[in-house]
Amino acid sequence: MKRHRNTAAILSVALQGLGQLYNRQWLKGVFFLCVQALGLYYLVPRLGHAIWGMVTLGEKTQKFVKVGKTTELVKGDHSIFLMLDGIIVILVLVVFLLIYALNIYDAYQNGKKRDEGKGVRDFADSWNHVTVNHFPYFMLALPVLGVLFFTIMPILFSIMLAFTNYSAPNHIPPAKLVDWVGFQSFIDLLQMKSWSKTFYGLLVWTIIWAVLATVTCYFGGIFVALLIQSRGIRFKKMWQTIFIIPYAIPQLISLLVMRNLFNAKFGPINQYFAYFGLEGLPWLTDPFWAKVTLILVNMWIGIPVSMLLALGVLTAIPRDLYEAAEVDGASNFQKFKIITMPYLLFATAPILITQFAGNINNFNVIYLMTGGGPAKGDYQFAGSTDLLVTWLFNLTLVNNKYNMSAAIGILIFIMIATISIWSYRRTKSFKEEDMLS
Repeated sequence: MKRHRNTAAILSVALQGLGQLYNRQWLKGVFFLCVQALGLYYLVPRLGHAIWGMVTLGEKTQKFVKVGKTTELVKGDHSIFLMLDGIIVILVLVVFLLIYALNIYDAYQNGKKRDEGKGVRDFADSWNHVTVNHFPYFMLALPVLGVLFFTIMPILFSIMLAFTNYSAPNHIPPAKLVDWVGFQSFIDLLQMKSWSKTFYGLLVWTIIWAVLATVTCYFGGIFVALLIQSRGIRFKKMWQTIFIIPYAIPQLISLLVMRNLFNAKFGPINQYFAYFGLEGLPWLTDPFWAKVTLILVNMWIGIPVSMLLALGVLTAIPRDLYEAAEVDGASNFQKFKIITMPYLLFATAPILITQFAGNINNFNVIYLMTGGGPAKGDYQFAGSTDLLVTWLFNLTLVNNKYNMSAAIGILIFIMIATISIWSYRRTKSFKEEDMLS
Protein backbone atom coordinates (compact mmCIF):
# COMPACT_ATOMS: atom_id res chain seq x y z
CA MET A 1 0.00 0.00 0.00
CA LYS A 2 1.74 3.18 -1.19
CA ARG A 3 -1.16 5.62 -1.20
CA HIS A 4 0.15 8.12 1.34
CA ARG A 5 3.77 8.19 0.19
CA ASN A 6 2.86 8.71 -3.47
CA THR A 7 0.21 11.31 -2.72
CA ALA A 8 2.53 13.26 -0.40
CA ALA A 9 5.37 13.18 -2.95
CA ILE A 10 3.11 14.33 -5.81
CA LEU A 11 1.68 17.17 -3.72
CA SER A 12 5.23 18.26 -2.76
CA VAL A 13 6.20 18.27 -6.44
CA ALA A 14 3.23 20.51 -7.18
CA LEU A 15 3.98 22.91 -4.33
CA GLN A 16 6.51 22.79 -1.53
CA GLY A 17 4.93 22.05 1.81
CA LEU A 18 1.70 20.50 0.49
CA GLY A 19 3.03 17.01 1.14
CA GLN A 20 3.89 17.95 4.71
CA LEU A 21 0.44 19.46 5.21
CA TYR A 22 -1.08 16.26 3.81
CA ASN A 23 0.99 14.31 6.38
CA ARG A 24 -0.39 16.63 9.11
CA GLN A 25 2.99 18.25 9.71
CA TRP A 26 1.54 21.75 9.86
CA LEU A 27 4.51 23.90 10.91
CA LYS A 28 6.92 22.07 8.62
CA GLY A 29 4.48 22.48 5.74
CA VAL A 30 4.18 26.22 6.41
CA PHE A 31 7.98 26.46 6.58
CA PHE A 32 8.42 24.86 3.14
CA LEU A 33 5.63 27.02 1.72
CA CYS A 34 7.44 30.13 2.98
CA VAL A 35 10.71 28.91 1.47
CA GLN A 36 9.02 28.43 -1.91
CA ALA A 37 7.37 31.84 -1.69
CA LEU A 38 10.70 33.54 -0.93
CA GLY A 39 12.46 31.56 -3.65
CA LEU A 40 9.89 32.44 -6.29
CA TYR A 41 9.82 36.07 -5.14
CA TYR A 42 13.58 36.29 -5.72
CA LEU A 43 13.94 34.10 -8.82
CA VAL A 44 10.91 34.89 -10.99
CA PRO A 45 11.84 38.54 -11.77
CA ARG A 46 15.57 37.80 -12.02
CA LEU A 47 16.14 34.37 -13.59
CA GLY A 48 15.28 35.31 -17.18
CA HIS A 49 17.40 38.46 -17.11
CA ALA A 50 20.26 36.54 -15.45
CA ILE A 51 20.31 33.89 -18.17
CA TRP A 52 20.07 36.57 -20.86
CA GLY A 53 22.95 38.49 -19.29
CA MET A 54 25.20 35.44 -19.03
CA VAL A 55 24.50 34.42 -22.63
CA THR A 56 24.82 37.84 -24.28
CA LEU A 57 26.96 39.79 -21.75
CA GLY A 58 24.96 42.84 -22.77
CA GLU A 59 23.88 44.44 -26.02
CA LYS A 60 24.27 48.21 -25.67
CA THR A 61 27.21 50.27 -24.49
CA GLN A 62 27.34 53.43 -22.43
CA LYS A 63 27.33 56.57 -24.56
CA PHE A 64 26.75 60.31 -24.49
CA VAL A 65 23.71 61.72 -26.22
CA LYS A 66 23.21 65.38 -27.04
CA VAL A 67 19.82 66.63 -25.84
CA GLY A 68 19.27 70.24 -26.87
CA LYS A 69 22.21 72.21 -25.55
CA THR A 70 23.22 69.60 -22.98
CA THR A 71 24.91 66.24 -23.22
CA GLU A 72 23.51 63.37 -21.21
CA LEU A 73 25.05 60.04 -20.36
CA VAL A 74 22.95 57.07 -21.41
CA LYS A 75 23.83 54.04 -19.34
CA GLY A 76 24.52 50.78 -21.11
CA ASP A 77 24.95 47.16 -20.12
CA HIS A 78 27.87 46.28 -17.86
CA SER A 79 29.04 42.86 -19.03
CA ILE A 80 30.88 41.96 -15.82
CA PHE A 81 27.98 42.91 -13.57
CA LEU A 82 25.67 40.86 -15.79
CA MET A 83 27.99 37.88 -15.42
CA LEU A 84 28.19 38.23 -11.64
CA ASP A 85 24.44 38.67 -11.30
CA GLY A 86 23.91 35.60 -13.46
CA ILE A 87 26.23 33.46 -11.33
CA ILE A 88 24.55 34.58 -8.10
CA VAL A 89 21.05 33.90 -9.41
CA ILE A 90 22.07 30.47 -10.74
CA LEU A 91 23.60 29.54 -7.37
CA VAL A 92 20.45 30.67 -5.57
CA LEU A 93 18.47 28.52 -8.00
CA VAL A 94 20.68 25.52 -7.17
CA VAL A 95 20.08 26.02 -3.43
CA PHE A 96 16.35 26.41 -4.06
CA LEU A 97 16.23 23.18 -6.11
CA LEU A 98 18.12 21.28 -3.40
CA ILE A 99 15.57 22.43 -0.80
CA TYR A 100 12.81 21.51 -3.26
CA ALA A 101 14.24 17.98 -3.59
CA LEU A 102 14.58 17.73 0.21
CA ASN A 103 10.95 18.74 0.57
CA ILE A 104 9.85 15.92 -1.79
CA TYR A 105 12.07 13.36 -0.05
CA ASP A 106 10.78 14.39 3.39
CA ALA A 107 7.13 14.17 2.28
CA TYR A 108 7.70 10.75 0.71
CA GLN A 109 9.46 9.34 3.79
CA ASN A 110 6.73 10.54 6.17
CA GLY A 111 4.06 9.25 3.82
CA LYS A 112 5.83 5.91 3.87
CA LYS A 113 5.63 5.88 7.65
CA ARG A 114 1.89 6.47 7.45
CA ASP A 115 1.54 3.57 4.98
CA GLU A 116 3.36 1.35 7.48
CA GLY A 117 1.04 2.44 10.29
CA LYS A 118 3.64 4.53 12.06
CA GLY A 119 3.12 8.01 13.39
CA VAL A 120 4.90 11.00 11.87
CA ARG A 121 6.97 13.48 13.86
CA ASP A 122 5.52 16.81 14.87
CA PHE A 123 7.59 19.96 14.43
CA ALA A 124 9.24 19.72 17.86
CA ASP A 125 10.27 16.11 17.27
CA SER A 126 11.54 16.98 13.78
CA TRP A 127 13.58 19.86 15.21
CA ASN A 128 15.12 17.62 17.86
CA HIS A 129 15.82 14.95 15.24
CA VAL A 130 17.69 17.44 13.06
CA THR A 131 19.60 19.20 15.85
CA VAL A 132 20.52 16.02 17.76
CA ASN A 133 20.76 13.09 15.35
CA HIS A 134 21.98 15.20 12.42
CA PHE A 135 23.72 17.96 14.38
CA PRO A 136 26.91 17.96 12.23
CA TYR A 137 24.88 18.47 9.02
CA PHE A 138 22.80 21.16 10.71
CA MET A 139 25.89 23.09 11.85
CA LEU A 140 27.69 22.67 8.51
CA ALA A 141 24.77 24.03 6.47
CA LEU A 142 25.62 27.71 7.05
CA PRO A 143 29.38 27.32 6.36
CA VAL A 144 28.52 25.40 3.18
CA LEU A 145 26.39 28.33 2.02
CA GLY A 146 29.28 30.65 2.83
CA VAL A 147 31.68 28.51 0.81
CA LEU A 148 29.19 28.41 -2.06
CA PHE A 149 28.84 32.17 -2.35
CA PHE A 150 32.25 33.39 -1.14
CA THR A 151 34.55 30.69 -2.53
CA ILE A 152 32.88 28.77 -5.33
CA MET A 153 31.27 31.87 -6.84
CA PRO A 154 34.60 33.76 -7.28
CA ILE A 155 36.16 30.59 -8.73
CA LEU A 156 33.33 30.25 -11.26
CA PHE A 157 33.66 33.95 -12.10
CA SER A 158 37.41 33.58 -12.69
CA ILE A 159 36.90 30.51 -14.88
CA MET A 160 34.27 32.28 -16.96
CA LEU A 161 36.52 35.33 -17.47
CA ALA A 162 39.08 33.09 -19.19
CA PHE A 163 36.57 32.45 -21.98
CA THR A 164 35.92 36.15 -22.66
CA ASN A 165 37.92 39.02 -24.18
CA TYR A 166 37.74 41.11 -20.98
CA SER A 167 40.92 43.19 -21.29
CA ALA A 168 42.19 46.69 -21.92
CA PRO A 169 41.95 48.77 -23.98
CA ASN A 170 39.05 47.63 -26.15
CA HIS A 171 36.86 45.52 -23.88
CA ILE A 172 36.51 47.31 -20.54
CA PRO A 173 32.88 47.97 -19.55
CA PRO A 174 30.76 50.03 -19.32
CA ALA A 175 32.25 51.96 -22.24
CA LYS A 176 32.81 48.69 -24.12
CA LEU A 177 31.12 45.31 -24.01
CA VAL A 178 32.76 41.99 -23.24
CA ASP A 179 32.18 39.02 -25.55
CA TRP A 180 32.53 35.26 -25.25
CA VAL A 181 35.54 34.06 -27.27
CA GLY A 182 35.75 30.41 -26.23
CA PHE A 183 39.29 29.04 -25.87
CA GLN A 184 40.92 31.95 -27.71
CA SER A 185 42.72 33.21 -24.58
CA PHE A 186 44.29 29.78 -24.02
CA ILE A 187 45.24 29.51 -27.72
CA ASP A 188 46.91 32.93 -27.64
CA LEU A 189 48.69 32.10 -24.39
CA LEU A 190 50.10 28.82 -25.73
CA GLN A 191 50.64 29.66 -29.41
CA MET A 192 50.91 33.41 -30.03
CA LYS A 193 54.63 34.19 -29.92
CA SER A 194 54.38 37.37 -27.83
CA TRP A 195 52.46 35.50 -25.11
CA SER A 196 53.80 31.94 -25.43
CA LYS A 197 57.45 32.96 -25.05
CA THR A 198 56.64 34.62 -21.76
CA PHE A 199 54.40 31.79 -20.57
CA TYR A 200 56.84 28.96 -21.31
CA GLY A 201 59.80 30.94 -19.98
CA LEU A 202 58.05 31.72 -16.70
CA LEU A 203 56.68 28.17 -16.48
CA VAL A 204 60.21 26.73 -16.60
CA TRP A 205 61.48 29.20 -13.99
CA THR A 206 58.44 28.56 -11.80
CA ILE A 207 59.12 24.81 -11.76
CA ILE A 208 62.85 25.32 -11.13
CA TRP A 209 62.06 27.79 -8.34
CA ALA A 210 59.51 25.48 -6.73
CA VAL A 211 61.88 22.50 -6.77
CA LEU A 212 64.90 24.41 -5.46
CA ALA A 213 62.92 26.36 -2.85
CA THR A 214 61.28 23.19 -1.55
CA VAL A 215 64.39 20.99 -1.53
CA THR A 216 66.68 23.57 0.08
CA CYS A 217 64.22 24.47 2.83
CA TYR A 218 63.19 20.86 3.51
CA PHE A 219 66.63 19.32 3.75
CA GLY A 220 68.08 22.46 5.32
CA GLY A 221 65.48 22.21 8.08
CA ILE A 222 66.23 18.51 8.58
CA PHE A 223 69.95 19.24 8.76
CA VAL A 224 69.48 21.96 11.40
CA ALA A 225 67.10 19.72 13.39
CA LEU A 226 69.62 16.87 13.38
CA LEU A 227 72.35 19.21 14.59
CA ILE A 228 70.19 20.47 17.45
CA GLN A 229 69.17 16.92 18.43
CA SER A 230 72.73 15.61 18.30
CA ARG A 231 74.10 13.99 21.42
CA GLY A 232 76.26 16.22 23.52
CA ILE A 233 75.01 19.53 22.17
CA ARG A 234 74.17 21.95 24.96
CA PHE A 235 71.52 24.68 25.21
CA LYS A 236 69.11 22.97 22.80
CA LYS A 237 66.27 25.34 23.68
CA MET A 238 68.47 28.34 22.95
CA TRP A 239 69.41 27.02 19.50
CA GLN A 240 65.78 26.26 18.69
CA THR A 241 64.78 29.78 19.73
CA ILE A 242 67.51 31.39 17.62
CA PHE A 243 66.57 29.44 14.49
CA ILE A 244 62.84 30.10 14.92
CA ILE A 245 63.26 33.89 15.10
CA PRO A 246 63.17 34.36 11.26
CA TYR A 247 59.82 32.57 11.22
CA ALA A 248 58.46 34.58 14.14
CA ILE A 249 59.21 37.94 12.48
CA PRO A 250 56.53 39.04 9.96
CA GLN A 251 57.60 38.03 6.47
CA LEU A 252 56.95 41.51 5.09
CA ILE A 253 59.53 43.02 7.45
CA SER A 254 62.12 40.29 6.81
CA LEU A 255 61.84 40.58 3.03
CA LEU A 256 62.04 44.37 2.96
CA VAL A 257 65.12 44.26 5.20
CA MET A 258 66.68 41.61 2.97
CA ARG A 259 65.95 43.73 -0.09
CA ASN A 260 67.96 46.58 1.40
CA LEU A 261 70.77 44.27 2.55
CA PHE A 262 71.22 42.93 -0.99
CA ASN A 263 70.96 46.31 -2.70
CA ALA A 264 73.83 46.52 -5.19
CA LYS A 265 74.59 50.22 -4.62
CA PHE A 266 74.17 50.94 -0.92
CA GLY A 267 73.44 47.52 0.59
CA PRO A 268 75.60 46.52 3.61
CA ILE A 269 76.64 43.21 2.01
CA ASN A 270 78.36 44.85 -0.97
CA GLN A 271 79.83 47.48 1.36
CA TYR A 272 81.44 44.70 3.41
CA PHE A 273 82.88 43.28 0.20
CA ALA A 274 84.34 46.70 -0.58
CA TYR A 275 86.06 46.88 2.84
CA PHE A 276 88.03 43.76 1.88
CA GLY A 277 88.81 45.04 -1.59
CA LEU A 278 86.26 42.80 -3.30
CA GLU A 279 83.85 43.84 -5.99
CA GLY A 280 80.19 43.69 -5.02
CA LEU A 281 77.73 41.45 -6.80
CA PRO A 282 74.59 42.57 -8.69
CA TRP A 283 72.35 40.67 -6.29
CA LEU A 284 69.04 42.03 -7.55
CA THR A 285 69.93 43.59 -10.91
CA ASP A 286 71.39 40.60 -12.75
CA PRO A 287 68.92 37.84 -13.76
CA PHE A 288 71.15 34.96 -12.54
CA TRP A 289 72.19 36.54 -9.25
CA ALA A 290 68.66 37.74 -8.58
CA LYS A 291 67.44 34.13 -8.75
CA VAL A 292 70.27 32.97 -6.49
CA THR A 293 69.40 35.71 -4.01
CA LEU A 294 65.75 34.67 -4.00
CA ILE A 295 66.70 31.07 -3.20
CA LEU A 296 68.95 32.19 -0.32
CA VAL A 297 66.35 34.52 1.15
CA ASN A 298 63.66 31.86 0.84
CA MET A 299 65.92 29.45 2.76
CA TRP A 300 66.22 32.01 5.55
CA ILE A 301 62.44 32.16 5.82
CA GLY A 302 61.57 28.51 5.09
CA ILE A 303 64.18 26.47 6.97
CA PRO A 304 62.71 27.23 10.44
CA VAL A 305 59.36 25.71 9.39
CA SER A 306 60.97 22.47 8.19
CA MET A 307 63.16 22.43 11.29
CA LEU A 308 60.11 22.49 13.58
CA LEU A 309 58.46 19.68 11.62
CA ALA A 310 61.62 17.59 11.71
CA LEU A 311 62.13 18.15 15.44
CA GLY A 312 58.60 16.91 16.10
CA VAL A 313 59.19 13.73 14.09
CA LEU A 314 62.67 13.09 15.53
CA THR A 315 61.36 13.13 19.10
CA ALA A 316 58.73 10.53 18.15
CA ILE A 317 61.15 7.97 16.68
CA PRO A 318 61.58 5.06 19.16
CA ARG A 319 65.06 5.08 20.71
CA ASP A 320 65.26 1.30 20.74
CA LEU A 321 65.57 1.33 16.93
CA TYR A 322 68.79 3.30 17.21
CA GLU A 323 70.03 1.10 20.04
CA ALA A 324 69.38 -2.02 17.96
CA ALA A 325 71.21 -0.45 15.01
CA GLU A 326 74.19 0.39 17.23
CA VAL A 327 74.32 -3.21 18.45
CA ASP A 328 74.44 -4.32 14.81
CA GLY A 329 77.35 -1.95 14.21
CA ALA A 330 75.52 0.61 12.05
CA SER A 331 77.27 3.92 11.44
CA ASN A 332 75.63 7.29 11.95
CA PHE A 333 74.99 7.62 8.22
CA GLN A 334 73.43 4.15 8.06
CA LYS A 335 71.14 4.97 11.00
CA PHE A 336 70.09 8.16 9.23
CA LYS A 337 69.48 6.33 5.96
CA ILE A 338 67.62 3.32 7.37
CA ILE A 339 65.74 4.81 10.36
CA THR A 340 65.66 8.60 10.48
CA MET A 341 64.99 9.53 6.86
CA PRO A 342 62.21 6.96 6.22
CA TYR A 343 60.38 8.14 9.34
CA LEU A 344 60.81 11.78 8.34
CA LEU A 345 59.57 11.18 4.80
CA PHE A 346 56.62 9.11 5.98
CA ALA A 347 55.47 11.79 8.42
CA THR A 348 56.23 14.89 6.35
CA ALA A 349 55.64 13.77 2.73
CA PRO A 350 52.16 15.38 2.56
CA ILE A 351 53.58 18.61 4.01
CA LEU A 352 56.48 18.46 1.54
CA ILE A 353 53.98 18.27 -1.32
CA THR A 354 52.06 21.18 0.20
CA GLN A 355 55.26 23.23 0.43
CA PHE A 356 56.02 22.50 -3.22
CA ALA A 357 52.54 23.65 -4.25
CA GLY A 358 52.91 26.72 -2.05
CA ASN A 359 56.26 27.61 -3.62
CA ILE A 360 54.71 27.56 -7.09
CA ASN A 361 52.45 30.33 -5.77
CA ASN A 362 55.07 31.97 -3.56
CA PHE A 363 54.06 35.55 -4.29
CA ASN A 364 55.61 37.37 -1.31
CA VAL A 365 59.28 36.53 -1.80
CA ILE A 366 59.32 37.41 -5.50
CA TYR A 367 57.18 40.52 -5.30
CA LEU A 368 58.81 42.08 -2.23
CA MET A 369 62.41 41.22 -3.14
CA THR A 370 62.64 41.89 -6.88
CA GLY A 371 59.15 42.86 -8.02
CA GLY A 372 59.71 40.36 -10.82
CA GLY A 373 62.77 42.22 -12.11
CA PRO A 374 65.23 42.71 -13.61
CA ALA A 375 63.37 43.57 -16.79
CA LYS A 376 63.41 41.20 -19.75
CA GLY A 377 62.67 42.86 -23.07
CA ASP A 378 61.13 39.92 -24.91
CA TYR A 379 58.71 39.10 -22.08
CA GLN A 380 55.13 40.36 -22.15
CA PHE A 381 54.44 42.37 -18.95
CA ALA A 382 56.93 40.23 -16.96
CA GLY A 383 60.50 40.27 -15.67
CA SER A 384 63.28 37.72 -15.32
CA THR A 385 62.32 36.51 -11.84
CA ASP A 386 58.53 36.65 -12.20
CA LEU A 387 56.62 33.47 -11.39
CA LEU A 388 53.37 32.67 -13.11
CA VAL A 389 51.49 33.96 -10.07
CA THR A 390 53.30 37.33 -10.03
CA TRP A 391 52.81 37.61 -13.80
CA LEU A 392 49.11 36.98 -13.20
CA PHE A 393 49.14 39.80 -10.62
CA ASN A 394 50.75 42.22 -13.07
CA LEU A 395 48.35 41.31 -15.84
CA THR A 396 45.34 41.81 -13.58
CA LEU A 397 46.04 44.87 -11.43
CA VAL A 398 48.59 46.72 -13.55
CA ASN A 399 47.71 45.98 -17.17
CA ASN A 400 44.00 45.01 -17.00
CA LYS A 401 44.44 41.81 -19.03
CA TYR A 402 41.78 39.96 -17.06
CA ASN A 403 41.06 37.24 -19.60
CA MET A 404 44.71 36.21 -19.91
CA SER A 405 45.25 36.28 -16.15
CA ALA A 406 42.17 34.09 -15.66
CA ALA A 407 43.51 31.60 -18.21
CA ILE A 408 46.88 31.55 -16.43
CA GLY A 409 45.11 30.96 -13.11
CA ILE A 410 43.29 27.93 -14.53
CA LEU A 411 46.52 26.48 -15.92
CA ILE A 412 48.30 27.03 -12.57
CA PHE A 413 45.47 25.22 -10.78
CA ILE A 414 45.59 22.29 -13.21
CA MET A 415 49.36 22.04 -12.84
CA ILE A 416 49.36 22.19 -9.02
CA ALA A 417 46.41 19.81 -8.66
CA THR A 418 47.93 17.26 -11.05
CA ILE A 419 51.37 17.30 -9.43
CA SER A 420 50.01 17.26 -5.89
CA ILE A 421 47.52 14.42 -6.43
CA TRP A 422 50.01 12.30 -8.39
CA SER A 423 52.77 12.84 -5.81
CA TYR A 424 50.57 12.23 -2.78
CA ARG A 425 49.12 9.00 -4.17
CA ARG A 426 52.66 7.65 -4.54
CA THR A 427 53.67 8.32 -0.92
CA LYS A 428 53.59 5.76 1.86
CA SER A 429 51.48 8.22 3.84
CA PHE A 430 48.68 7.58 1.35
CA LYS A 431 49.27 3.85 0.75
CA GLU A 432 49.83 2.74 4.34
CA GLU A 433 48.08 3.61 7.56
CA ASP A 434 50.87 2.10 9.63
CA MET A 435 54.42 2.55 8.45
CA LEU A 436 55.56 -0.73 9.90
CA SER A 437 52.60 -2.83 8.75
